[in-house]
Amino acid sequence: MKKPEKKVVISILYWILGLLMVMGMPQILLHLQTRNISYSEFKVLLRQGRVIEVRLSPETVQGIAFTGTEKNIDAIREQVARISSGSSVTGRLFSDGGGQSLQQIINALKKDPGFSASFEIFSTNRVKDPDLVKELDEHGVVYEGVRESMLGQIFWGTIVPIAFWVGLWFLLVRGMGKPGAGLLSIGKSRAKVAVEKDTGVSFDDVAGCVEAKEELEEVVSFLKEPQRYEALGAQIPKGVLLVGPPGTGKTLLSRALAGEAGVPFYTISGSEFVEMFVGVGAARVRDLFAQAKRNAPCIIFIDEIDAIGKFRGGVMPGGHEEREQTLNQLLVEMDGFEPNIGVILLAATNRPEVLDPALLRPGRFDRQVVLDAPDLKGREAILKVHARGKPLSRDADLHAIAQRTPGFSGADLANIMNEAALLAARQGAKEITQEFLEEAAEKVFAGPERKSRRLGKRERRRVAVHEAGHALVAFHCPNAQPVAKISIIPRGKAALGYTLQLPEEESFLMTRSELLDRICVAMGGRAAELEVLGEESSGAQNDLETATDIARSMVARFGMSEAIGPVALSRETNPFLRPSGLFEQNETMSQELASSMDREVRRVLTEQEQRAKNIIAENRKALEEVAEKLLTDEVLAASEFEHIVRDGKEDDGE
Repeated sequence: MKKPEKKVVISILYWILGLLMVMGMPQILLHLQTRNISYSEFKVLLRQGRVIEVRLSPETVQGIAFTGTEKNIDAIREQVARISSGSSVTGRLFSDGGGQSLQQIINALKKDPGFSASFEIFSTNRVKDPDLVKELDEHGVVYEGVRESMLGQIFWGTIVPIAFWVGLWFLLVRGMGKPGAGLLSIGKSRAKVAVEKDTGVSFDDVAGCVEAKEELEEVVSFLKEPQRYEALGAQIPKGVLLVGPPGTGKTLLSRALAGEAGVPFYTISGSEFVEMFVGVGAARVRDLFAQAKRNAPCIIFIDEIDAIGKFRGGVMPGGHEEREQTLNQLLVEMDGFEPNIGVILLAATNRPEVLDPALLRPGRFDRQVVLDAPDLKGREAILKVHARGKPLSRDADLHAIAQRTPGFSGADLANIMNEAALLAARQGAKEITQEFLEEAAEKVFAGPERKSRRLGKRERRRVAVHEAGHALVAFHCPNAQPVAKISIIPRGKAALGYTLQLPEEESFLMTRSELLDRICVAMGGRAAELEVLGEESSGAQNDLETATDIARSMVARFGMSEAIGPVALSRETNPFLRPSGLFEQNETMSQELASSMDREVRRVLTEQEQRAKNIIAENRKALEEVAEKLLTDEVLAASEFEHIVRDGKEDDGE
């Protein structure tokens, strides 16, 4: 005989429990509303005429009484007699039977402005009182006798309450048994399982990181054809660490791997392992790998692994005990005494310098795949991926947009395509033109236009002179990047104008002369304000920060100072997550050497500022023409700017 399914049995139990609760609810409510009083208190209420009806059993006396002033007693009695005439008042609250609702009495009495009373249900243990019935008759109390069976008392008094609490406990335990649903499952892994159809992403949707794709394609190949590698004695890496700045596609690449592998893919964030209870993180690591081993071959992806993989040591004992226990368990699971066959760990972080060395050694994370900002070819490929499904016009040139966006991450480029589509939709266009793409790139680069920020004539002229100074110095510095656009339209949080410079070709190294020219260009705006307007303004704040960062790097990190020599006095704290100029100073540096470094940085900045002042002074006429043109048009293209500057040089006889 076929056994009933577990779900059917549970459903039947739920229906029975629900039926018992519905049937017993009147009794439960009656019990909750009943106030236990002494028998003497019951007799006092009876003599005062406050008892309306009672229900007599061999053991108890249950009844309904009212509270209120003496003057309300007669009115209440009249209403009770009128409503209960011709029918039994008994049973209004004690059973499901007929009779009029007690609420009718209350509603009728409330019409009297002087009425103030309330009703309550009471219960008392019955004592031997032969005159009780006589007293009930004298005070006009409606009464009836009941004899409850022993079976009914046991059922409603014992079985139903026990069944109710057992059923409630059963429901809570079932809910706690689910991952992340309560204390009973606090040690369970919260990893989500994805299969190929769940992600909707493949390697075709990932562009700009060819080497990283090749590394992960090898993992997919091993999972699909393990015999090809095993025949040569090759072993697949146990762990692959994806490293790179935010927005370069680490999580997207992992989703693509899940879509391509065709095996169970467990994904979890590093922060989900650690709770306020000690030992929970290690328990979740054990549970995660136990699930993975049961479903091997499979892949585990831990996003932001630096949350649990930070370097151990250098803290007070017990300060990070929970995190260290979690990391220790992860190390054991990856390469411990028991073999871990068929489980590949994939992790992502943008803080590799804080990870524990034991986590990065061969046998655990065998490979570190770096995803950096894409080059020109990669940016164009990423733009093409995100252009799918978008109606581009014939004049749309993604290659030109890729040239205008050096250093942009994949997320930035995706944002450009989305912003271009939004701009086109906002203006009612049916296609995305090159103009929309350029405007979107400018919006992502410098922020949205601040149309509400209206500058006065003096401030507007100062901004125009400032930006013209940057552009003019860049034009006359042989190693500076060419000027592509000048604007005095306020954008973003603080930019009142900007000068856009674009490199002529991709470069990954910078020479000393290129760095000095960058400092000189940064000083150009401040030098122009001093030359034309007689004093500088706070608008050069960001320029000074940029110039100081470059000068400090030249002196302290690149060995480009003759006074200091080829010595590295500081290092980057994080190559992927650092604001410009955030370095860690060498602890062994003497005060004298630190002072020499500061003097050398100041010397470099002063020399380049003077160089920028000389360029501005020699080309003041061109500077003022560019500033006037900006005041008129607000935006100046590269061709217009170069035309003004070249005409000025010809007029000077150069």
